[in-house]
Amino acid sequence: MKIFVVSDTHGSTKEFINKVNGLGSSDLIIHLGDYVEDGLKIEKATGIKTVIVKGNGDYFHSEFDEDEILNIEGKTIFITHGHNYNVRYSIDSLIYRAKEVKADLALFGHTHVSTFFEEDGIMVMNPGSASMPRGFNRKKTFGVIEISEKISGRIIEID
Repeated sequence: MKIFVVSDTHGSTKEFINKVNGLGSSDLIIHLGDYVEDGLKIEKATGIKTVIVKGNGDYFHSEFDEDEILNIEGKTIFITHGHNYNVRYSIDSLIYRAKEVKADLALFGHTHVSTFFEEDGIMVMNPGSASMPRGFNRKKTFGVIEISEKISGRIIEID
């Protein structure tokens, strides 16, 4: 299963959609919030089912949850925007919650800085921001996750 992971689009989806359409098919897109409307636009433009959680910029969207737990290919995936776990300062609370739900993979956004690593047996990804990057690199990014027997992934830069 191939999953595109995007976060913090903040009203700007064109470059992400163009990049995704050029990469070939995916089985699923996960949008980690800020802005949920963008997740809906992405789903419509790509034709790929999109799971959306809301972020701190989506206050008025009560139809979306702030966290979700997905079960895909026998793996448990914890998805959140991250603001409720203070991820700008530490990922300890996020890792703790991922352990509580027995997650194999934790996906979060909010910081606009991409990262992908393993912590205590849990794969952790922040796809960065597809529109407003921060950090040293300052490249617009999103993530790709592949799930089979193992979870693998990478961060993709948007030209």
